[in-house]
Amino acid sequence: MTNFVKTYSSFAHGAVSPEFYTNDNIHGLSRLENMDVTDGGGIIRRSGLAHVCNIYDAARLVPFCVGVNENYILAIMPEHIAIYTPDGTRVCDILSPWGTDDIPCIQYAQRFDTMIFVHPDYRPRVLRGNGGTFTLTGFEFAHSDNNQDMFMPFMRFDDTSDVTITISTHEYGNNFATFTANRACWTPDIVGSTFIVMNQQWTIREYINQSQLVAFVNGAYSIPAGPVADWRESVFSNARGWPTSITFHQDRLIFGGSRSHKCGVWMSQVGRHNNFDVGTGLDDEAIFVTLLSQSPQHICTVVASDNLQILTDSGEWAITSKPLTPSSIDIKQHTSVGSLTDKYLAPQCVSGATVFISRTGCDIRQLVLDDLAQNYRATDLCSMAKHLMHDPIDITYNDTLRRMYVVMAAGDMAVMNYNAQMGIAAWSHYTTHGDFQSVCTIGHNTFVCVCRDGVYTIERFDETAMNDMNAYSFSYCASAMPLRGGGHNARHVRIRRLSVRVRDTKSLILNGMRVTLPNSIYSDNATGFSGDASIGMLGTRYDAFTPIWEISGTDAMPINVLSVTAYGHYII
Repeated sequence: MTNFVKTYSSFAHGAVSPEFYTNDNIHGLSRLENMDVTDGGGIIRRSGLAHVCNIYDAARLVPFCVGVNENYILAIMPEHIAIYTPDGTRVCDILSPWGTDDIPCIQYAQRFDTMIFVHPDYRPRVLRGNGGTFTLTGFEFAHSDNNQDMFMPFMRFDDTSDVTITISTHEYGNNFATFTANRACWTPDIVGSTFIVMNQQWTIREYINQSQLVAFVNGAYSIPAGPVADWRESVFSNARGWPTSITFHQDRLIFGGSRSHKCGVWMSQVGRHNNFDVGTGLDDEAIFVTLLSQSPQHICTVVASDNLQILTDSGEWAITSKPLTPSSIDIKQHTSVGSLTDKYLAPQCVSGATVFISRTGCDIRQLVLDDLAQNYRATDLCSMAKHLMHDPIDITYNDTLRRMYVVMAAGDMAVMNYNAQMGIAAWSHYTTHGDFQSVCTIGHNTFVCVCRDGVYTIERFDETAMNDMNAYSFSYCASAMPLRGGGHNARHVRIRRLSVRVRDTKSLILNGMRVTLPNSIYSDNATGFSGDASIGMLGTRYDAFTPIWEISGTDAMPINVLSVTAYGHYII
């Protein structure tokens, strides 16, 4: 039997999985529920949720920051977007083409007062907002001065590489022609697509059958002597799909991947974001890149960081060219983690690094350059808290609080308090009455969409709120890891006394027993008790996995724990 005095002065690693319980160098907890780890390593009760507004359906929240004092919350719901100010005022409600199943795959990028949304099954949509007036329109590619040519990307797809087209006149007139393929290759949704045949752009007007189409050209043409083998098709169309991902980088609009060409990256001309004409390869003209590797690459998203990062289902690529020109493309794959393909969880910028969710859904990876700034590494930010990651559906990072929120499909949330300079990378588990649906951050505020008893609301984390929605209390808990002493696992532990050092605290329940605090702290203008509080004669633990102490409660009062000290003896 050995006496011990053990002080837990830092909880910098937050909640950790059971497989790490025997590691002596981990400053973690076996459970951290509705509490956060502070920059000093202590733990506090999480902020409550303040009501912002009611909404009439489940929504995906997207921040739309037009100016310094003009910010909006976009609540994307089936077939429409409701736009709110941060105080809950609904500005407008506009129709959109996306259904319930489409919303998780929508990606977006913003530049000034314009946000562009992409989805592989829909033409991109452009949201413009200024002074409270909003419009949502289809993305249009630039046209030539004579309006004959459209500056969109064209290519020859593999599934039509052997197709030749025989051109014949059509009864509709001189600008129309019948395209006859040498085999069946077309479907009805080819209508509206654009072909380049004989160096002219043709718009498909009618579908006749799988091998015949009616095409229109804005100009005269001559019937060729035989079938045409040299032709190309518009990359983006209803038949071929639309961009999967989007970003702005070095004043270019970047599209990454599509339904029919998953490994393609298209970059607009510099400063002309709807012009994708590659021209003659001048420095400011458009660029087209295909990711080539031994395994197929399905682009999940593109990220504008220090370099243009391309996240695929198989790995992480980067284009490091500065400036980015057609003649100076330096692209390579750096890591092989992979990202989710069935939904879009926006990568977050955390201290200059790109944080993304891996294809397993169990890893939060941080893409950072090595010390020589030549190669990226994808370090795991939740390696000790895998038990909190299960089917994530949304993510945001609050830079002011240094806090990352990850919403799970089950309606709970994993939250990381992160401060690399102080060595804090602590995960905790958030719950509320109801289910978290989505999360976003605007400025220093983080907003959530919550479903409570069938009612959907937008709420805001508020450090002055002691409960949720001014109506729902929540329980909180922090439990120690199993005791380690002298490098050994303690089997029988006898606790004589527990001492907790707190700051500005008005409620403290330790191992199920309420600790008596001075009566003076409960006046309205009192900040709470600061000092040491203790209880004794706590019995014996015979289970090696039972924590020797646990702080818990449901009181709507502040609690700020700086350290916990346990006194007792143990048997190994």
